[in-house]
Amino acid sequence: MKIYTKKGDSGKTSLLTGKIVSKSDIRIDAYGTVDELNSFVGLLRDYIEMKELKDTLLIIQNNLFIIGSHLASDKIEIKNLPELTSQDISFLENSIDEMQEKLTPLTYFILPGGHKTISYCHVARSICRRAERLTEKLSQNETINPQVIKYLNRLSDFLFVFARLLAKELNIVEIKWEHKLNK
Repeated sequence: MKIYTKKGDSGKTSLLTGKIVSKSDIRIDAYGTVDELNSFVGLLRDYIEMKELKDTLLIIQNNLFIIGSHLASDKIEIKNLPELTSQDISFLENSIDEMQEKLTPLTYFILPGGHKTISYCHVARSICRRAERLTEKLSQNETINPQVIKYLNRLSDFLFVFARLLAKELNIVEIKWEHKLNK
């Protein structure tokens, strides 16, 4: 099977249901951004040494693939499409809670950075926020599984806390944002 079909040369693509849409369609933008996020989570996973955290990121990548498949469909239900469930969201929430138990409470804003792996985590977080915004925008005109938006929202929280945990594990001092308004 050839990887190129030439069907997209005219700026159109097809959804899972066969419906043809413009490649600039908000739906394509939403699932393309989820794909970008999945790639960055994969990059982040490549830099992580801790097996448990690598495994968690792999679960997240699989769920992002599920989200992409839902966003690539213009129907809320498609046969044989894997489901994103409330348990998937609970998994993220439990992971966040476990990580936060290892961290000191945050009393100030922090700047992304300090180490390459932490920076990758923050890039993934910001891409996740964009995917969430695009999916929310799509949901204003199309029916979207509400678990998708919840998952993306929770995932951005996970990635923020994960970046903090990485800073602790790598012995990196978090960069405190300093307000320069009075200068």
